[in-house]
Amino acid sequence: MSITASMVKELRERTGAGMMECKKALVEANGDLDAAAEILRKSGQAKADKKASRVAADGRIVVARNGASAVIAEINSETDFVAKDENFVAFAEAVAALALSSGKTDIDAIAGEKLADGRTVEEARTELVQKVGENIGVRRIENIAADGVLASYSHGARIGVVVALDGGDEELAKDVAMHVAAMNPQYVSESDVPAETLENERRILTEQAQDSGKPAEIIEKMVTGRVNKFLKEITLLGQPFVKDDSVTVGKLLGNAGASITACVRFEVGEGIEKKEDNFVEEVMAQVKGAS
Repeated sequence: MSITASMVKELRERTGAGMMECKKALVEANGDLDAAAEILRKSGQAKADKKASRVAADGRIVVARNGASAVIAEINSETDFVAKDENFVAFAEAVAALALSSGKTDIDAIAGEKLADGRTVEEARTELVQKVGENIGVRRIENIAADGVLASYSHGARIGVVVALDGGDEELAKDVAMHVAAMNPQYVSESDVPAETLENERRILTEQAQDSGKPAEIIEKMVTGRVNKFLKEITLLGQPFVKDDSVTVGKLLGNAGASITACVRFEVGEGIEKKEDNFVEEVMAQVKGAS
């Protein structure tokens, strides 16, 4: 059967695959568009499987909101270039919208959920891998519901924060979200800091203070002061507010009669070990290999 340009065009629009891949699939399927699409789908899955072991530590953070509910999601790619690709952006936003409407945040569960265009998340991800040539992954999704005020803040596409307050207003919640994006506190309040973390810090500070040769009671005061400073640095409520460092975030909220009920911060690639390429070593290895 003769494969026409219009057939290739239709299959390409349907699957997003390259022109030569579409023509090859149509030849293999003897012009049957459905069979050719299935061939491309299986080919795309095979390519996705091959790329699955490659580290995807770039990508974007997407926040989707609907009234008093919000979803924050991290969708990963291998490079910043692909993270800006319109197909990748559309996929990331579609996944976040689906998570918001379905209420599902489990990655395995949401993979089988259908997007607005009828494809499952996994099918869309596989086709995207084939289209952009990189490993793509839905890494994490979290749902935040608020009885009171809800606000979000995004720093580009790399950092996203959602904050829920009891009391206050949306402007205050957004200010707090912006602070969290900038300062990245590890905990909301001192009571959230694990006892093990606190004891470990106290031990280190005590060992450092003992080297000063000061009396034990002075060392105790020094350590207590430094522990208090440490707690202020790592807790949201103890940190000086980024827009006005004369007040802490805790004081800012207290003045407005507000308290934090939820706070989630995602940053692209945090916790993922990304391979660092050494260009000099790579070139030297090539030179040695060629000699």
